[in-house]
Amino acid sequence: MVFASLFFVFVFLTINLLSQVIIPTAKWKNIAMLICSLIFYTWTGLRCTLLMLLMVYICKVGAVCIEEARLNGKSKKIPLTVTIFFCLAILGVFKYAGFAVETAAYITGDDLTIPQIVLPVGISFYTFQLISYVVDVYRAEIPAQRSYWRLLLYACLFHQCIAGPIVRYKDVQKDLDERNMNVKDAGEGVRRFCTGLMKKAVIANSCSIIADKLLVVNAETLTETSAAGIFLGLFALYLRNYFDFSGYSDMAILHYKENFNYPYISQSVSELWRRWHISLCTFFRDYLYFPLGGSRCSVLLQLRNLFVVWFLTGLWHGAGWNYVLWGLYWGFMLVIQKFIVRDHLSWLPAVVKVFGITMVSIFGLTIFQFTDLSLMIIAFKGLFMMNGNAFTDFGTELLFKNNIYLLIFGMVAATPIFKIMRERLKEKSQTSTLFYVVYAASEVLIPLILFVLAVNALAGDSYNPFIYFQF
Repeated sequence: MVFASLFFVFVFLTINLLSQVIIPTAKWKNIAMLICSLIFYTWTGLRCTLLMLLMVYICKVGAVCIEEARLNGKSKKIPLTVTIFFCLAILGVFKYAGFAVETAAYITGDDLTIPQIVLPVGISFYTFQLISYVVDVYRAEIPAQRSYWRLLLYACLFHQCIAGPIVRYKDVQKDLDERNMNVKDAGEGVRRFCTGLMKKAVIANSCSIIADKLLVVNAETLTETSAAGIFLGLFALYLRNYFDFSGYSDMAILHYKENFNYPYISQSVSELWRRWHISLCTFFRDYLYFPLGGSRCSVLLQLRNLFVVWFLTGLWHGAGWNYVLWGLYWGFMLVIQKFIVRDHLSWLPAVVKVFGITMVSIFGLTIFQFTDLSLMIIAFKGLFMMNGNAFTDFGTELLFKNNIYLLIFGMVAATPIFKIMRERLKEKSQTSTLFYVVYAASEVLIPLILFVLAVNALAGDSYNPFIYFQF
């Protein structure tokens, strides 16, 4: 089950919201939320749920052992190490076993049997959440949760268990203990959900269609695709990724921290990664980069820390060498900015720097997109017309013209211009009756319009890809 579906919006979500409104106590609200979340996740498969139940139990026992060790003056490192080992081992078996065997077969030349293991949806998200919880208990930042069911609710909350963001226990602990819903929160939640649903159903899905028409995973066809066609396909993917990921984050936001902060207006590589998938970036920063020493060490160790983090960031995104190369590519870009470029380009106009980061991002997206390295090379060569392909062709030009308004709207919507307009209108409404009426009407009508557009798109088109299966 996914957020961007009519069944979820009109059946599942409605039942869940009614349960949270009707049920009077926080305890029974949590029970209802847990039941709904387990049903939601089990929709992907019972075996996936059983695996999550096991991992939550391991982390529950591990966190309690860590806390008991601290209180009794014993070493906390052993239970921490054992718990993290089991979590990463489970993740490794289900996500990377096939990749590891395939790589070994390629290196040795042996005909090894590659295990076909079904990847549990969202396993990378909830594994990282549980690891962050265990480490925070180790650091004495939060107490160990003695209730298995409360910890399970944290791990399997349907708002974020399969598509993120990676939520830390200390950020939602209060919401798990009590429910303080008011009209303002409810209104903001509806507005964000409708915005996210429109991002996914209207913009992201439409961009996916463009990309799929141009970036055909076929060597012969890709070789003949024009340079403009490959670039247009990559640019459509560039927009798709943002509106897909940020759309799901908007639909799941609740009281979670922001996960995307208009990354496509970034003027540097480091700024891009401060704005993009914030929960993942801060996880690697706080639980890997800083413990390795961060930037408070020699240049050689800083380089090591950066490339370790980005190697694992790439591997987190998928079990394939293209993802590893993608991670190392961004590590290399950050090294260039940090140690070579620095502030030498600060004199450039903001629009030029944003354009430069966009091109760097699209170049990296080429690595990310093609799991087959030979196709990746064809795509790179095609961008520079090195396949004997044309600069453009009639089909690409027609596709561009037919979707130009979508692409323009996507570029505008990826900036904070609508947010700024809303904030300015809100400010004006406090001193003007006319602006107050306009602001109040827009707060009701705009989410409704976005919702209608999204539902219409979902009802009229069966093309609704779910890109989180690889995570």
